[in-house]
Amino acid sequence: MRNLPGRDQGAEPSQGAEPAEGVEPAEGVEPAEGADQRALGEALVRACAAAGASVGMLYLPDPARRVLHLAMTIGLAREFALPWSRVVVDDPIPVADAVRDERFVWLGGQEETARRYPRLGLVLPYDFALAAAPLVSDPAPEAAEPTGAGLVLLWPGSHAPHLTDREREAVNSACGRLANHLRRAADAGHPVRPPAQPVMLRPLPSPTPGPVEAAAAMAFIRRLPGGSCALDLNGTITFITAEAAELLGAPVSRLRGALPWEALPWMDTPVIEDHYRAAAISRLPRSFTAAPPIGHYLRFDLYPDDTGISVRITPVAADEPVPPNAPLTAVPAEPSPSRATALYQLMHLAAALTEAVHARDVVDQAADLLVPALGAQALALLVAEEQRLRIVGFRGYTAELMARYDGIPLGIHTASTHGLRTGEPLFFADAGELAAAFPAVVIGDGMAAWAFLPLIASGRPIGTLILAYARPHTFVPGERAILTSLAGLIAQALDRARLYDTTHQLAHTLQTGLLPRALPRVPHLEVAARYLPAAHGFDIGGDFYDLIRIDDTTVAAAVGDVQGHNVNAAALMGQVRTAVHASAGEPPAEVLARTNRLLTDLEPGLFTSCVYAHIDLSARTAHLATAGHPPPLLRHAGGPAKMLDLPPGLLLGIDPDASYTAVEIPFEPGTLLTLYTDGLVEVPGEDLEDGIAAVAARITATHECHSVSTLADDLIGQARGGAPRTDDIALLLLRFALEGRHPF
Repeated sequence: MRNLPGRDQGAEPSQGAEPAEGVEPAEGVEPAEGADQRALGEALVRACAAAGASVGMLYLPDPARRVLHLAMTIGLAREFALPWSRVVVDDPIPVADAVRDERFVWLGGQEETARRYPRLGLVLPYDFALAAAPLVSDPAPEAAEPTGAGLVLLWPGSHAPHLTDREREAVNSACGRLANHLRRAADAGHPVRPPAQPVMLRPLPSPTPGPVEAAAAMAFIRRLPGGSCALDLNGTITFITAEAAELLGAPVSRLRGALPWEALPWMDTPVIEDHYRAAAISRLPRSFTAAPPIGHYLRFDLYPDDTGISVRITPVAADEPVPPNAPLTAVPAEPSPSRATALYQLMHLAAALTEAVHARDVVDQAADLLVPALGAQALALLVAEEQRLRIVGFRGYTAELMARYDGIPLGIHTASTHGLRTGEPLFFADAGELAAAFPAVVIGDGMAAWAFLPLIASGRPIGTLILAYARPHTFVPGERAILTSLAGLIAQALDRARLYDTTHQLAHTLQTGLLPRALPRVPHLEVAARYLPAAHGFDIGGDFYDLIRIDDTTVAAAVGDVQGHNVNAAALMGQVRTAVHASAGEPPAEVLARTNRLLTDLEPGLFTSCVYAHIDLSARTAHLATAGHPPPLLRHAGGPAKMLDLPPGLLLGIDPDASYTAVEIPFEPGTLLTLYTDGLVEVPGEDLEDGIAAVAARITATHECHSVSTLADDLIGQARGGAPRTDDIALLLLRFALEGRHPF
């Protein structure tokens, strides 16, 4: 089989299916990479055969391991694969969960899919079973880095709700083989990267009949009542009898090699194409009744397998009851894109946009789904801000070109601003139509057709969606209606996301405004502080850090975390900082006791953890006390970083009579003290002590000549690049400078 970028390998009805051994690499790849592609393709084909699966999908991560790309698939039409070709690791999708959490995901049927993964169940409401698993080497080398790749297998709707032991073993073995291929390629210096387009593998071909057998088969088919035709998994008619063509009302030459709903406009209904989609995904027989314009009803019986769908077409007898929903559709005046296909994309986009949190998410979802699905080559999203149009995202255009159009005044009459004034879309089939409507326009994007769609949210235009096509494109009425609906979905999601982004920024601006604007300078003390908001949610929290200069050789340091993520938590955080400042210079146990009494008098209903340190550089000692806070990390010059074992103290704000105990430690030149909140060390599903140990190991591995500022950036960067965080991070590093080293 061939793998040509951007070309559907299973969409050529004139060619037979080729065996797995015929996998060829994408053009332009290095020989080693081509061998890797071939090996992965063959392993995926074998995995489906061994597990008895009807569909196989191999996902590979991008270099940052935040996005999974569909690298190759077998048994699936490109139309079905397209919406799932790019999956963010945090998406609520089975393969994302499997890879992110390194666990096996099994969905035993349609009901379970809809319950656990509503987005998947909404887009593919059909009977099938699904397994998703991370690719793990077998046996896995100790301390081996996870591949970050995943395998998805689908079984027909007739499959039992549970996997058999043989099937589960086949899945595990397939994951091991695929992971070993990836690991060997990476070890050899040519890691396998996702291709630009998914490779569509063909199924193993059926045996080719001889002339006598073929003639007998054709005679058998023609003796059957009615007509017969065959579709490949993409829906293309690969074979049709003259009897079937006569029943459908079109010549064989027009039907062979075409999609039924494109060759026969009366079949272009969501109901008919949904029957095909259900059969192709579930691999279960399906029947429906429909009628061409002349009015006689036809019965269609679909029999799918892993290579395509066999269809029997028979006239419905006059006395046979016809289902009330059997479509009888008039032929449209002009051809149009498949409404069913467009509605499928519309449904998928609607489901995806409900999960878009930030404006960037809306742009990515719209671009990933709309541009390829609608045949467009470029997209731009613009919003109105301060009487100008600002570009919030684009795809298919260059950044330099977009910069030229960013900031267009709303008062200028252009195609981009038209929708904001009138709420009406504009469609231009070619450059001549655009120039006739806007004579002053200068076409600089190299495109030949455009749709300018107003983004209307809550009854008001908020921006413009531009879709551009490389060739002249006629926008028929049905397509215009669909594009306008899509723009409405995007507008609502974008309006929500921009409000979220604004609120998120306002909340964290408020919180960071309560933190110290600058830390005091103390001779011979190197200091670095960092604050990182949580990865999810816009509520503000109560994480804080502080450094208080007592005199030239003495400082007080505190890091704390107020319970909750709201304005009350931020306000209480400010009060805790004030209380600590008021008592700074006193013994740490007394500082925490006084702060605790203040909080209990306030009765805020929130609790606070805090660690407080009093450092005397002249005495070369530090005294520390904690109120239910994660243990500090201490590293002496030339030694490893270790957790400080401090006597546990009750959280602040619970018991006004609580007492605290301080511990004295040596603080010699070169000593590094790390204070932090739990967001730095908490990883979902992992033990807290393991997270603390990992941070300690990273500090130990950092050369002591590096500045504390560099170390702080490294620790924050490690936390940012790891598992998704649900809490803020406050970090404070203090190091007694060695002789001869200037701390600033």
